[in-house]
Formats: sequence, structure tokens, C-alpha cells
Amino acid sequence: MIPVSLVVVVVGGWTAKTLLFKNVLKHYKLFFKLNDSSVYFKHSYEDWLENNGLSISPFHIRWQTAVFNRAFYSWGRRKARILYQWFNFGMVFGVIAMFSSFFLLGKTLIQTLGQMMNIGFGSLDVSTESLGAQVCICCCFYEQVPGINLPVNQLTYFFAAVLISGVVHEIGHGIAAIREQVRFNGFGIFLFIIYPGAFVDLFTTHLQLISPVQQLRIFCAGIWHNFILALLGILVLILLPVILLPFYYTGVGVLITEVAEDSPAIGPRGLFVGDLVTHLQDCPVTNVQDWNECLDTITYEPQIGYCISASTLQQLSFPVRAYKRLDGSTECCNNHSLTDVCFSYRNNFNKRLHTCLPARKAVEATQVCRTNKDCKKSSSSSFCIIPSLETHTRLIKVKHPPQIDMLYVGHPLHLHYTVSITSFIPRFKFLSIDLPVVVETFVKYLISLSGALAIVNAVPCFALDGQWILNSFLDATLTSVIGDNDVKDLIGFFILLGGSVLLAANVTLGLWMVTAR
Repeated sequence: MIPVSLVVVVVGGWTAKTLLFKNVLKHYKLFFKLNDSSVYFKHSYEDWLENNGLSISPFHIRWQTAVFNRAFYSWGRRKARILYQWFNFGMVFGVIAMFSSFFLLGKTLIQTLGQMMNIGFGSLDVSTESLGAQVCICCCFYEQVPGINLPVNQLTYFFAAVLISGVVHEIGHGIAAIREQVRFNGFGIFLFIIYPGAFVDLFTTHLQLISPVQQLRIFCAGIWHNFILALLGILVLILLPVILLPFYYTGVGVLITEVAEDSPAIGPRGLFVGDLVTHLQDCPVTNVQDWNECLDTITYEPQIGYCISASTLQQLSFPVRAYKRLDGSTECCNNHSLTDVCFSYRNNFNKRLHTCLPARKAVEATQVCRTNKDCKKSSSSSFCIIPSLETHTRLIKVKHPPQIDMLYVGHPLHLHYTVSITSFIPRFKFLSIDLPVVVETFVKYLISLSGALAIVNAVPCFALDGQWILNSFLDATLTSVIGDNDVKDLIGFFILLGGSVLLAANVTLGLWMVTAR
């Protein structure tokens, strides 16, 4: 569900703005008498807004300027032949993306409806891939809805990426228009509710007079530039270790950048910011990907055991009474100690026994095992003791030298979600451990949002770039085949109607799934 606080803040803020500007400033003239040769500000509120390129309406603020016109004309008239080929590539990409997005919408909708009918609304469990496609199509972002499932501490990344993606999109339209001799009136940005964006103002008459192919180059330029921006983001992400090599090194472990206050990893022998983790159990960790893969392996595979000599086992164990938990697992530590753990093992007669042992003494400086055979290699009188824990609980030995190993008991996902890490280790003490994380996170948002903006705007839907791409494409291809413009317009209308219906259906299902989870 959408938090009430978010609705109150957004609606309240826009209401206050409306009351302030519309009901107060509108009725008072902005004029101040300075002296005998004073200047009177006799313009009304509306005149002042118009002179400054501002337009304010409920839940929408828009600003337009001609300050950047010279820069746009300089870009649009430079390297004419290269730009011609560049926007030709963009035109081909735009047409392919338009038809591809149409089929993507249909495929996503069919898959989602099939899942809903197979398992019912009450127990809907949609895969991340399917849900990501849904939300990308309907909201221009991948599972990122401010106030619902987007972390508050990442709002800056989100809105900055949205604005940059929009600006790059419109720069593409503007340069292409100037390249095709269409008059460029200005550039602007806007804020709609809480989402920022950008736009360009082109002279409509010029746009209507040029050929359909020229129009295609202009209309496809926005999504083409978004696609290129996403590719550049991927390239930066891949080359980030090389880019940061003079200041940060990688490949030796993961650095702890944050531990949540409610994390089970907090404690005197827990994890701290700046710790370098090298192993999870016997799984080596050299980067973030290794960390995630190791946790997945630990989660889905049976609990690993530890070799212990028969003499040590006899020395540490004491008589216990084992009993079954509700989930069917066995508990044998009755003193509710935070340091003792129930272990199971098979004796020399292959009989399963349980014993309560002090966890750290039992598992420290020992090799891991699955059966007693794994321990016979080092000592003939050794047993493989396996923690007897609840179904989804694991005992994990976390190595973070030079500190003593952390023994974590809990669900591996809790460790995944409450501990933030990075693969980049600073070469110098004055360098921030957060800088690579900031860059990496922002680039990931930029890739997702710029790519999503390209996909959504390519859809043949009313009011999107896809509408104008489709119209120009039909004008360029069907004019010589179909002489009657009414028939051609009717074909375009039904394609747009189909795309709009598919998009609306995906929007509805996507938002419903995000808010209902």
C-alpha cells in the first residue's frame, strides 16, 4: 500500500503552493516605490511568470528558456555528415524498438495473466524478471516506486537519474531537429507531482513541412540517445574497477560500508564498518558477486558441518535431553545460552546423536565437512558435527581478518539485507569507502531508467514518441501503396489504440502488483 505520509506530503505541498501563488500573489501587484526615478514592477503575477518562462498549474511546474539555444544550434550544425549517419542509425533503432515494444507488451501481459490464473490472486508470486518488465513498462523504472519500495536513502539517485535521462532524451530531439532545419525555440524542465523531466520547444510548422523520413530522425532521436546513454552506463559499470584503479583496488574481499542497527551481525564480535570479509564458511569472497553467490549457496544447500576430534567432543559435551521443534528439527540445548548450539553427528556405529556444545570452541580452527569421511583424512578419531538448527536458519562462520571470526546464526538473507558491502578497497586512508558505492549505485539507476525511458517512449501509444514515430513511418512507407489517406490514418489509429490498451493494461497490473506485495 502507498504510505499515507507520502500522500499527505505530496498533496499538502502542492496545495500549499497553489494557495500561495494563486490566491495570494495573484491578487497583489509586485511593485515597490524606490525613489523619484524609481522603477515600478506593475506586471501581474501571470506576466511575471511568462516573462521568466515559468508555468505553474496544479501538480505541475514548467520552466522554459532560450539561454541554451546557441549551444543547441552549435551542436546541430557541427559535423553534418556524421550527424546524418548518427540519426539514421537512430531512425532504424527507433522503428525496430517501436514494433519490438508492441510485442513485448503483449508477451508481458499474457505471461502475467497466465500466472494470475494459474495460482490465483490470493497467492500471487511473480518472478523478479516478470515484475521488473511490468514496472519498467508502466512506470519507466524497474521495481522503483518512491514511497512504496524505493529506499528513502536512494531517492537522490532515482530523481537525478530520471532528470538526466529526460535531458539526454530531449537533447537528442533538439539536435536532430536543428539538423533537419526545424526551428528550435527553447529548452525547458518540469516537475510533475514528484517526477522531474525535460522538454524542447520546436516550431510545429517547420516540423510538418519536412519529409516523413526527416520527421522519423527527429522523433527517434530521443529514445536513441536514451539507448546510447544506457550502453555507456553499462560500459562505465564494467570498467569501473579500471577507472578507480589508481585510488581503489579489488579482488581481495568485500569491505563493509554499513551495518543496519537491527542487523544480527551487530555485536562485540560482529561486523563493523571497514572490516574486510574474505570467506563465508569455506566459500572464498573476492567481490560483491562472490558474497551474494556464497550466501545463495549457504541458503539453499544443507547446513555444513565441522570436524572435531573425539577427545575434544568428549571434553566439551555434557548430558542433554533432545526434543523436537515445531518444524521437525532437533534441539538439545536447554539453558537458552547465546553461546551454545545443538549439534548432531553419527558415531562409529552410524547412530545419529545430539550434543550441546559451545559454538566457538567447537567450530574454530576446524575444517568443514559433510560426513565423517571428510574428517578421517586428517584424523581417524574425528567426527563431523552439524549444527541442528531450525529449517531456514544457518550457522555461518564469517572470516574478516585480523579480527576473530564472526559466528552468525540466523537466516542468510538477513545478513544480505542488513549488511552493505563494496568490492572497492581504498589505497589511502583519506579516501571515502562510500565513493565507489555512490558511483556504482547512480550508474545502475541511470542504466535502468534511461533504458526504461527508451522502451516506454517507443511504444505506439497516444501522446508518446511512439505515436509520432508510427505516423511518420506509415507516411514514409504506405503513401505510395495506399492512395487514400483516410485508410492509412485508420490503420495508424488502430495500431495506436492497440498499443495504448496494452500499455494501460500493463500499467494497471504493474502498479497493482507493486503496491499489493
